[in-house]
Amino acid sequence: MSETFLTALQYYGAGAGLLAALIVSLNLGLQWTGWGFVIFVTSSLALLAWGFVSPDAEGIAWQNVGLLCINCVGVYRYLFTGKADPEAEETESS
Repeated sequence: MSETFLTALQYYGAGAGLLAALIVSLNLGLQWTGWGFVIFVTSSLALLAWGFVSPDAEGIAWQNVGLLCINCVGVYRYLFTGKADPEAEETESS
């Protein structure tokens, strides 16, 4: 892989992770948070690829294997079940 592509993966992963964290932290609702987790997934994929290909970055790759699993749970919960909203869960149980 070219050094330019690896650098792009590294910086995309970092930037996308920051953007996703901002979106999730703003707590703008189910859809926004779900899309924040989608961005987290792309960040994890980029850093996973970069980490396994780059020398001395395998730890970042393994960390992103775990983060990818966690982020997929977030995507499922916020975009597919609609049950991530505590108010919606309270309304259903009442």
